[in-house]
Amino acid sequence: MLGEMEINMNTNYKKITKTTTNYAENILKVLPWESKAVPAEIPHGDMPGDKIEIDDSHVKKANTIFPALVEQVADKMKANPYQRVVISVCGGSGVGKSEIASVLGYFLNESGIGAYILSGDNYPHRIPMYNDAERLHIFRESAVRGMVEAGDYTDDRFKMVREWQQADTDADKAHAEGNPWFESYLAAGRAGLAGYLGTKNETDFDEVSSIIRAFKDGAEDLWLRRMGRDAASLWYDDIDVSDKQVLIIEWTHGNSDFLEGVDIPVLLNSTPAETLAHRRSRNRDGKTDSAFTTMVLEIEQLKLHEQAHKAQIICAKNGELISFDQYTDLMRDQF
Repeated sequence: MLGEMEINMNTNYKKITKTTTNYAENILKVLPWESKAVPAEIPHGDMPGDKIEIDDSHVKKANTIFPALVEQVADKMKANPYQRVVISVCGGSGVGKSEIASVLGYFLNESGIGAYILSGDNYPHRIPMYNDAERLHIFRESAVRGMVEAGDYTDDRFKMVREWQQADTDADKAHAEGNPWFESYLAAGRAGLAGYLGTKNETDFDEVSSIIRAFKDGAEDLWLRRMGRDAASLWYDDIDVSDKQVLIIEWTHGNSDFLEGVDIPVLLNSTPAETLAHRRSRNRDGKTDSAFTTMVLEIEQLKLHEQAHKAQIICAKNGELISFDQYTDLMRDQF
């Protein structure tokens, strides 16, 4: 039954009435943009239980991005019969996607342009704990198979691997020092994990793409998924978007090749070194992530890098807008 619901969801809907209001002309009236403060409480993404802590750096970046965004939004509005536009705010761990998307949505609403913020983290096929387990299973299954295919598998070696697995350190590159055969385990495990992370195997990109299509086609309301952290926390809400002109998707995978219909991808960039420094500062006592978590983040960041050429706006970690050429120079030799 769920499969049938997914096929038909957000395909049959009432459409908003086409208006004579010229939203493109109206939004351009905010230019030249003067930086604005943001109240303590503003609407944010629709991920259940998501805690958004907006600080001055998020507001500053949003104020930098917004005037460039306004010009592109106006152009895209002119091309849509319902004057609707879809923006994605993407980037790696800790770059402030949720916070900056919230501030951009606030600025749009305050400018008379209705905006709704959708969290892409509602759309994995599995709740977080099951998805984490699936990621680890795929890594280990691929890794052990890789050892066999490389001719590196022996009972004694697998005994060592099992001990590392039980200690949750089997993704640690340090184990390959003095054990060159372990390279086949790491390489095959990483390749298997890369074939899962950020793909249709992990996430329902088709459902998000159908939401985008319906929104741009003038849908009056949308069925949107809500995913919590336990097996009893997955449901749908029927959301009235009749007064919304902009859909903002905040999501690591908001610039993915699997996602269709995004008009303006905004990339919040950070180098691998900046991401590591941020996560260390956020963790108690400056501790680093596990080797497996680090591998996941590295793969996700590489995929963001490979998709960066499609971004219409790129904001560096220091808050400056940069061109793709500048981005390329910044990220050279990072991977």
